[in-house]
Amino acid sequence: MTIFHIAHRADWDAALVAGEYRISTRGLTLDQVGFIHASSADQLASVAELFYRDDPESLVVLEIDDSALDDAVRWEDAGSGELFPHIYRALHPADVTANVPAKFDESGRFVLEN
Repeated sequence: MTIFHIAHRADWDAALVAGEYRISTRGLTLDQVGFIHASSADQLASVAELFYRDDPESLVVLEIDDSALDDAVRWEDAGSGELFPHIYRALHPADVTANVPAKFDESGRFVLEN
């Protein structure tokens, strides 16, 4: 199954050089939170619109094949009863099958820039 993580382009570019990605969510690291936040395809836009709409940085959506992560993905309640995938280790560039630029359109909707 493909899961998704929203990243700042600069953080992902730095991870490509470093060999691993350690950002949990906007402004917080894997070490601070304990896992990397991710979403299903159905959750992606609502998460982006809730947490990144006012973010001035360039965004990219990382597409991740969760089978490549062994047992590091757990689907957990985010506090509302909805389950989200959480990744309990750093991501390596090989874990990411695609990275797609993303932005908010004129009406404030999250869109992928294919």
